[in-house]
Amino acid sequence: MRNGVTIGQAAAFAGVTVKTVRHYHKLGLVAEPERDSSGYRRYASADLLRLVQVRTLAAAGVPLAEIGPLVDADAERFADAIVRVERQLTERIEELTARREMLHRLADGNRALLPDRAVALLERMPGLGFSAEEIAAAREGWVLAAALVPEGFDEYLGLVEHALHDDRFVALSRRAAEAASWAPDDARIDALATATTDHYLANPEHLKILTGLQARTDAATRYRLIADHSEPPASGAARLVALVEDKLRAAGVRIPGPDPY
Repeated sequence: MRNGVTIGQAAAFAGVTVKTVRHYHKLGLVAEPERDSSGYRRYASADLLRLVQVRTLAAAGVPLAEIGPLVDADAERFADAIVRVERQLTERIEELTARREMLHRLADGNRALLPDRAVALLERMPGLGFSAEEIAAAREGWVLAAALVPEGFDEYLGLVEHALHDDRFVALSRRAAEAASWAPDDARIDALATATTDHYLANPEHLKILTGLQARTDAATRYRLIADHSEPPASGAARLVALVEDKLRAAGVRIPGPDPY
């Protein structure tokens, strides 16, 4: 008389595959039954119980390496171990939840790299007349600023929020963005540099947009990485920036110069 069931039947009863049962055998989680006189391995009630216990713990997220001692533990040790595993699973859930939130932010490229406050400012800029290219350049500069000077970025955003309510500041900023398409020797650059410098000197809060971040850095390199990130060296916009910085330095404003190398 044949007692027990085949591996296929045992797997079906436990809700796993034959491959999984064999994997449990290999790991020593479930003992492999002896073959009967017909050459088949027969799983008795105790084998099926063990298989169901292992499958249940594995489905609950318990690492396979920890299942053996759990199944063999007495009631008190089992309860303590379950509490520990539950805590580990909670930590894992929190980690996965944070990753899911990051994936949601990645669906919006801006939100993946910038705080919501900065994204809101970027979303305002089209209504102020800034082009998509100008907004993209601002976004790149802000990403660098947030990464290089994180401790000053929130204050910087506050200054930008305030300045965007000033029509003159907006007009000068848009004009400066247009300079990206001008030749370096364009006569308009000198006049725009003078107008921009005069505005900054007359509006200290707007000037802080330039000086606030660099005042927090311990090296000019980080300021220059932010200031020069989107402008080719031989461009109208780069020359405009250089002229404005030179004029501000001449007026006594501390602006880091280019790296000497």
